[in-house]
Amino acid sequence: MTRHVPNLKAQKIVGGVHTDQRHDSAHKHVSGAAVYIDDIPEPAGTLHVGLGLAAVAHGTIRSVDLSAVKAAPGVVGVLTHEDVPGENDISPSGMHDDPILAEGRVQFHGQPVFAVVARTRDQARRAARLAKIEYEELPPVLDIAVLDPEKDRQVTTPLTLKRGDATKAIAAAPRRITQRMTLGGQDHFYLEGQVSLAVPGEDEEVVVYCSTQGPSETQHLVAHALGVASHSVQVEVRRMGGGFGGKETQANQCAAIAAIAAKKYGCAVKVRLDRDEDMTATGKRHNFVIDYDVGFDDEGRILGVDFMFALNAGFSADLSGPVGDRALFHCDNAYFYPHVHAKSAPLYTNTVSNTAFRGFGGPQGMVGAERVIEEVAFAVGKDPLEIRKLNFYDPMGEKGERNVTPYHQKVEDCVIQRIVSQLEEQSDYAGRRRQIAAFNANSRLIKRGIALTPVKFGISFTKTESNQAGALVHVYADGSVHMNHGGTEMGQGLHMKVAQVVAEEFQIDISRVKITATTTAKVPNTAPTAASSGADLNGMAAQNAARQIKDRLIDFAAETHQIPRDQVVFLPNRVRIGNQEIAFDELVRQAYVGRIQLSAAGHYKTPKIHWDRAKGRGHAFYYYAYGAACSEVSVDTLTGEYVVERTDIVHDTGRSLNRAIDIGQIEGGFVQGMGWLTTEELWWDDKGRLRTHAPSTYKIPLASDRPKVFNTTLVDWSEAYEPTIHRSKAVGEPPLPLGISVLQALSDAVASVADHRISPRLDAPATPERVLMAMERLRREAKAGV
Repeated sequence: MTRHVPNLKAQKIVGGVHTDQRHDSAHKHVSGAAVYIDDIPEPAGTLHVGLGLAAVAHGTIRSVDLSAVKAAPGVVGVLTHEDVPGENDISPSGMHDDPILAEGRVQFHGQPVFAVVARTRDQARRAARLAKIEYEELPPVLDIAVLDPEKDRQVTTPLTLKRGDATKAIAAAPRRITQRMTLGGQDHFYLEGQVSLAVPGEDEEVVVYCSTQGPSETQHLVAHALGVASHSVQVEVRRMGGGFGGKETQANQCAAIAAIAAKKYGCAVKVRLDRDEDMTATGKRHNFVIDYDVGFDDEGRILGVDFMFALNAGFSADLSGPVGDRALFHCDNAYFYPHVHAKSAPLYTNTVSNTAFRGFGGPQGMVGAERVIEEVAFAVGKDPLEIRKLNFYDPMGEKGERNVTPYHQKVEDCVIQRIVSQLEEQSDYAGRRRQIAAFNANSRLIKRGIALTPVKFGISFTKTESNQAGALVHVYADGSVHMNHGGTEMGQGLHMKVAQVVAEEFQIDISRVKITATTTAKVPNTAPTAASSGADLNGMAAQNAARQIKDRLIDFAAETHQIPRDQVVFLPNRVRIGNQEIAFDELVRQAYVGRIQLSAAGHYKTPKIHWDRAKGRGHAFYYYAYGAACSEVSVDTLTGEYVVERTDIVHDTGRSLNRAIDIGQIEGGFVQGMGWLTTEELWWDDKGRLRTHAPSTYKIPLASDRPKVFNTTLVDWSEAYEPTIHRSKAVGEPPLPLGISVLQALSDAVASVADHRISPRLDAPATPERVLMAMERLRREAKAGV
């Protein structure tokens, strides 16, 4: 006899994987109902912190007079390094070179020296300006372009990648080019700045509500600062108003100061930086100087290449070591180098310590690769796209020999040829290039340019222990599901994707899965939400937890009804048990009565990966994400101003968990990458003061700066080469380097003023001023017959 259950006729759940679902908080974002740290109701008596920032870029502290600060209205107290009960250090690298509050010396302009604790935020900030600090100034080191990567101070051990004999191959090559390019940094410019609210508890306990991408790391570093065990510190974050890597390590300082003050004064304490303070005192994307030496043949095939990637680390190590590593991991982008030597140099300067930023060094490595391609193309007089395709990885060609990276990992999942071919056709690249050439020949003032650039991005943390995640899933007696995992939500839709995985596993509607705040009290020892691994790791961990519960339900149903396990099948919102069907809720209720455990902690660790940094070789990435972008620009040759006319993107997300969210990530990543390479210019004066410290002087892309025509396509023929979560691919960081197509299109337009006879060597950010100067240089060189 078959039991028919009312209202369970649907044959498909609402909101499982591979369906387009809106971001779970989208309606709250636009209505203002989403709760961020600063929106949490403040406990009675909450105090506020204002930071006292260093007024010199480099020097020893001779004296500190805080009497006027302490006497200011509303001030409860002042914290210096002497008030830190534990370690005065927030270094994520273990180098112990990043103090919470400066001790004895300052190493960049804007470094926090003390913290004022007052009744109101305004009182704290005003009081902080009253300090009298005397410094013995020392000469600051500010520009890595004048430093020697082999001799000058580095903040951590550099990396070298080597395969074959690059020196010999370059020397023997028919053609050779040796040059340098400079590449600027980028401010994260998240809408929600750095903010933490610490609430003291009993004994050594403290709860910290923090806008952080790494709750577990924040927990551990706050515990070290307080001199207590990690179990005494709970860190919680429901959502961030943007992160982009800027809250992977940089959130720890505000969290530590808030916690120290909360325990010292026995009440809640909030730290919230304003935009100027945030931009001055927190790290950026690393700016690079890239030296390259490339040997190639007359067809444009690269035979050997030697790179030096010098990066501005700032005053401390932070994450500069692994950022430099990842730049080297991506110095090939999608190209096979028969012989390669590449080295990083994380150089010390008296600027804020640079840090993680979406792409984590990978985009900088790719820009270096694309500059080399462009150089070769101009040298042999060919379209850069032809040179790109000539040098692509090709696992199936030449006996499978053109498939080994500079770090000795085989590229087994290469689909870049197919993606580029699809984009060429969709964008009509060849036809438009002919049209642009005709337009430029007849236009004196406006020149157009076009470029099609590929992306191959490695997915995994190169720090092996970071490739793990945990999750906690509860199924309540009424059939509702509570989901918690170690990943953090910063607007990228991670929570929705993980909820979809859980809904799919139980075959229930997404509305029945409750998304909860990330907290170290539920899921411990998690990796930061970074390296594009959020959905890969946490989705797998949540699936593991859900499957544990599902297996218990199957065992219970099979035992209760005396049938084989394979006759228990989960269907949309119901379960078939033998020849009858019952509601999911009913099975859960029966299992509860039967005292079945309906809670599980899941865990996942990425397989296969291994990395030997000393040898510079290993299986560094689980798989690769691929994409390509074709951009067209128009440039005013009198001013250097430009417009992005059109961009077409083809991107591979495997079997996308949620295409709507993925397309948003791709388009947003592209615009952020475009901004980095065009308008976003960081500028320090000769005193080490950041002058671009507010939206009045720092230019992020506006809605009006996006391409006039913007087409984004997800490939429908791909799935992840490895068994990732439902065969999807990461989409956080890989789209950002698609913005390189705009830089290369600008370069193409610049080159047209000299009839494409001279390599434009356009450095980034390609501001209108830099574009104009590049065109003027090419005109002079063309006139001189260079």
